[in-house]
Amino acid sequence: MSRSNKVVVQGCQAALNQMKYEIAAELGLCSSYAAGAGEDTEFAGELGAASSGGYSSIQWSNLATREAGAVGGSITRRLVAQAEQVLQGYK
Repeated sequence: MSRSNKVVVQGCQAALNQMKYEIAAELGLCSSYAAGAGEDTEFAGELGAASSGGYSSIQWSNLATREAGAVGGSITRRLVAQAEQVLQGYK
């Protein structure tokens, strides 16, 4: 079975990036989020273009697999919870 990261909903990448950094901050992997609109902060620190108010430099490549998995798992849990809330409104 092949896996892909196809974008299903256009324009959601910024919201998903924000959620990723918020969850990382909640897990103590970075400080706080205040990136400018439209910035891809995941690679901005490595390129020297991160805003001064953004997250303290998260080196995603230096995270342990468990830490990165915790961020991904938390994103999935939040997205499922949001979908369940939306679906309850359709009953």
